[in-house]
Order: sequence, then structure tokens, then C-alpha cells
Amino acid sequence: MTERILVVEDDPRLAAMLDEYLRNNGYAVLQAATGAQALERISADAPDAAILDLMLPDMDGLDVCRKLRERSDLPVLMLTARGDAIDRIIGLEIGADDYLPKPFEPRELLARLRAILRRRTPAPGAAKTMVFGQLEIDTDAHAVKVAGREAELTSYQFELLLALAQHAGRVLSRDVLMDLVRGEQLDAFDRSIDVHISRIRAAIEDDPKSPRRIITVRGAGYLFARKQD
Repeated sequence: MTERILVVEDDPRLAAMLDEYLRNNGYAVLQAATGAQALERISADAPDAAILDLMLPDMDGLDVCRKLRERSDLPVLMLTARGDAIDRIIGLEIGADDYLPKPFEPRELLARLRAILRRRTPAPGAAKTMVFGQLEIDTDAHAVKVAGREAELTSYQFELLLALAQHAGRVLSRDVLMDLVRGEQLDAFDRSIDVHISRIRAAIEDDPKSPRRIITVRGAGYLFARKQD
């Protein structure tokens, strides 16, 4: 079944370029030029992922992402011409799965899109549910529960948690984590993975400020504790 990508972009030339490029790479493409149109298309057409411009004529892309996350875990790749790191951090904090600044290489966009789509499909042969005390990770449903209550994570955050859990007891550096999750090396100055870890802790830890499940090992990376003290 052909995966459908919603492109939310108000620049007609860029929207047309993305449409042609994605179709040539085997995707069906839906288009929206405003935030309101994007939310309507997501409800009506149920795309498999969205490429979301941050600068839209009727509302900020961050607002679109916030509204979307209230009702959906649709994978979101955020695009923006704004280069401020704070925009990227806010975008990740409110639920974007990945972030790509303009101008960008179409091949990089395609690689990142494929990565967030791939994270929706569990690896063959993987255990269906991993249990660590009150924490349950369902690899088929891409769902996480803590004491029976569902924890809200983006697809990227789910895969990051899964990678940590699959290597429980081992310290994983940011580079290794990014390689496991996205399949490419992390920029040495990119701290976005720390934002995702913070969001995961907020969802699964009793006290995110004093985490007992995902431990920071200073200068080395992160460790997923098999058992909590």
C-alpha cells in the first residue's frame, strides 16, 4: 500500500517540488497551504506522515503541531527557514518527530521521512511487549504504559525509548542512540536528543527531575536501568 504524505507548505514552488520529488520516490502526496487546511486533511484523509512548514499564513506551524498532538501521533517532519535553535527545541518538545532547516537537500528530507515512517513498523522477530516493572513497551502497537496508563510519546520518542530498553544496562552515547534510531550520525553540536530524553522521562518517570529508569552518565550518554532502586 502506497504511503500518503501530507505536505503543509504555502510556497507554491516548494510545494510543487516536494510533490514531484515524493511522487517520484513512490509516495502519494496530499497538499495543504494553511494550518487550518492541514488539520482538516489530517482528520479527513488520515495520511501516514506530515511534512510541516513552520511559517504558515494563518497560524504558526508550532500551533498546528500542538493541535495535532492533542488527537494524533502522526509522524511529523518540521521544516523551517528560521534557524534559531529555540524553534527546533520547542518543535521537538511539543511533539515533532524530526526537524529540518531550509534550505535542505531533497535526499536528506527523503531519508528523514523514511526514518520516521520506518519507526512506525516494528522490527521482525522483536518481542511484542517488553516489561520493566510498571513500564510496558508494546512494539506492535507502538504504545507505552506506566502502571496501566498510556504514556504519550511521539514515534521518534518511542523508538528512542525502545532502543534504550533493548540495550538495558548498557551506556549508550548520543551518537550511538541517533545511529540506532535514525540510522545516521548525530551532529556533535546537536542536543535535540536531550530534549527527547527529557520528554520521555516526563512520560515514564515518577520524578522526571530525579530519574531512576533513564540515567544520565555524565560525559558518556544514557543508561536504561533494568531495575529501579
